[in-house]
Amino acid sequence: MTYLLALDQGTSSSRAIVFDSAGRIVAAAQRELTQIYPRPGWVEHDPMEIWASQLATGHEVLAKARLKAADIRAIGITNQRETTVLWNRATGRPVHHAIVWQDRRAEPLCARLREDGLAGLIREKTGLVIDAYFSGTKLRWLLDHVPGARAQAERGELAFGTVDSWLIWQLTGGRVHATDVSNASRTMLFNVHGNAWDADLLKALDIPASLLPEVRPSSAHFADTDAALLGHSLPIGGVAGDQQSALFGQACFEAGMAKNTYGTGCFLLMHTGGAFQPSHNGLLVTSAAQTDATPQYAMEGSVFVGGAVVQWLRDGLKAIQGSAQVQSLAQSVPDAGGVMMVPAFTGLGAPYWNADARGTITGLTRGTTVAHIARAALESIAYQSAALLQAMSRDAVAAGGAPVAELRVDGGACVNDLLMQFQADLLGIPVVRPEVTETTALGAAYLAGLSSGVYGDQAQLSKLWRVERRFLPTMARTQAEEAMARWEHAVRQAVAI
Repeated sequence: MTYLLALDQGTSSSRAIVFDSAGRIVAAAQRELTQIYPRPGWVEHDPMEIWASQLATGHEVLAKARLKAADIRAIGITNQRETTVLWNRATGRPVHHAIVWQDRRAEPLCARLREDGLAGLIREKTGLVIDAYFSGTKLRWLLDHVPGARAQAERGELAFGTVDSWLIWQLTGGRVHATDVSNASRTMLFNVHGNAWDADLLKALDIPASLLPEVRPSSAHFADTDAALLGHSLPIGGVAGDQQSALFGQACFEAGMAKNTYGTGCFLLMHTGGAFQPSHNGLLVTSAAQTDATPQYAMEGSVFVGGAVVQWLRDGLKAIQGSAQVQSLAQSVPDAGGVMMVPAFTGLGAPYWNADARGTITGLTRGTTVAHIARAALESIAYQSAALLQAMSRDAVAAGGAPVAELRVDGGACVNDLLMQFQADLLGIPVVRPEVTETTALGAAYLAGLSSGVYGDQAQLSKLWRVERRFLPTMARTQAEEAMARWEHAVRQAVAI
């Protein structure tokens, strides 16, 4: 039997999963990650904790699987995207906490970039909108606010990376500073047409090129790990940002195929093949995971607060003791009783892109219970995702394609049957849950398997994808349209705050 190890470094936790060559999970290990909130709107992680927790899960999962490192063919890495790490090349120590993708501190810089008329240039070169979400402005903030950082950067003493680059650096003892095209495309510094860092964008953001990692295809031999770390040197054969990795793990290899990942946020991606297809509905164009140097693209919409709304019910509102309780609580009432929740805790992402929006709960009456609020919280995940898919389908039709015909789903919250059925009802298309819902990690394993010869091509991977359940819409389309109209009204109220 051939085994692949996926390191899945996410926003909430670090995980490691061993897969066999049929794409089945052999063992998994997970450790929660400390969330640091220095100020409202600021979110940070400790890069050393990221590394320590990820390495620990690697040891733990091998023990659970009763395997040695020598039994593993290759490692795949997938990671929370946009989260920005800046470290000293000589010491390997970060100069500051990692600035997490959710963090909004760079918004004033983004406003200046918009005022300077750079929105068109950035969209044309990167497929992105100017937003504090992306890594480039986070990196600029670090250079401007960490004492001595800019001078060190200009002397070539510092290295920048998204979390994948940080892990590769640590896994190789500082020998390799690299990333893949999918992660690079989320920095606002990368030209997705030529698959290269862009000198005009670096100049616009005043970022020294010496900070940047080498960019490679997502399926490639990046490096070999230090043997001392896991007991045997292993090739790192696949790297992709979590959402592009999930798209790959869902076997969405052809234009028009789409998946939605229900994690801390929700991320809807539709493959567009080799076509850079600009959005006219507030979505992004991003680089899909690539197996060679040929550019591949996806259209993407991001919901900043998806499953995190359940964490808020648990930790903020104290409405539930554990996240698993939310489905039974929500199902204890037939509907949300007119309650609508817009969880804009850190603004609204696509297709709205409003950094100033704030979370709201509307429609409260004396009859409202915590169960209604829990149901409204769950439904908010589906409403936000439905708004994304509707925008995506409009773009696809405008480009001469067809609306999305089915939605493949994954991520922690996709196990919630109530949520998945409501999602299918709002969309009016099948929502398909695969047998292996850990498709973010699976995509990284597949990318590593391709580069190391475990798999011959993507057609072989498509045959491994298996359906666990298909949710078919049962709600009348007029009822679904009325529900979406109520959602859009609630969004307008959140934006008006």
